[in-house]
Amino acid sequence: MSELLLVRHGETAWSRDGRHTSWTDLPLTANGEEQARALRPLLSGRKIARVYASPMTRALRTAELAGLPTPQVLDDLREWDYGGDEGVTTAEIRRSRPDWYLFDDGVAPGPADHPGESPEQVGARADRVLARVAPHLEAGEGDVALVAHAHFLRVLTARRLGLPAGAGGLFTFGTGAVGVLGTEHGRPAVVAWNARSL
Repeated sequence: MSELLLVRHGETAWSRDGRHTSWTDLPLTANGEEQARALRPLLSGRKIARVYASPMTRALRTAELAGLPTPQVLDDLREWDYGGDEGVTTAEIRRSRPDWYLFDDGVAPGPADHPGESPEQVGARADRVLARVAPHLEAGEGDVALVAHAHFLRVLTARRLGLPAGAGGLFTFGTGAVGVLGTEHGRPAVVAWNARSL
């Protein structure tokens, strides 16, 4: 069976500063571009049959700089809709909600076009992505790469492993890093995580 390659986009100004970034379409920083380029040798040794990416500039630019084939854009790969917490750091949120934890509590309500998502809603999107790529993984035609965002990919990892969406909080994911999900004895397993070389 082929493996699922999870690629988190390179650094942006907000990811560097710990600001929650979903629909705000920020470019990569110079460091973020270098992080993306540094993934090229890691990914070039893989037989990659399909690439899917978030529609956000930071994900598409990461795919390009990492040397991946032109991705198919999937809206379901966008980052967790942070609603009223867009652009806000965890420390700022905890000033008014001291025990707040994204993977349990979700986000503050936002504007009508970005109302925010619960962990379960993000999990439902992750499940749709996994259902879409499953036939390609099972066909063994090559690996499938998903270029997206930290919190979404963490939830997707939890769902791939048969865990609830909130279990995505168990996995940290740095900018410009790769996670590899494969199988062991026919069951989903983490093969590599937060890798910048394999």
